[in-house]
Amino acid sequence: MRRNSKKTWALRGGGAAVLCLVFGYGPIHLYSRSGLSRYLELRGELDNLRRENARTQLENQSLEREAAALKFDPRTIEREARTQTKWVKPGEVVFDLGGEP
Repeated sequence: MRRNSKKTWALRGGGAAVLCLVFGYGPIHLYSRSGLSRYLELRGELDNLRRENARTQLENQSLEREAAALKFDPRTIEREARTQTKWVKPGEVVFDLGGEP
């Protein structure tokens, strides 16, 4: 009877191990794409989007300052006009250092 008892406990232990694997690993394997791994993936994506959003906001602020300067600052307007139209005031000397053709 002792031998039978040890065999029974060994079978029970083996059966319990198999059940643990089936009920423990099975759901994790089946649902991993919609569970914790998907949450972590989306959280990382959200962090990336927030960083990109902050960078874009800084760029927008810089462009807003530049647009305001182009509307109201005469020196900025003159500088931009000179750059784009290659405008020269009377009496100024221009030195062409071989830039754009």
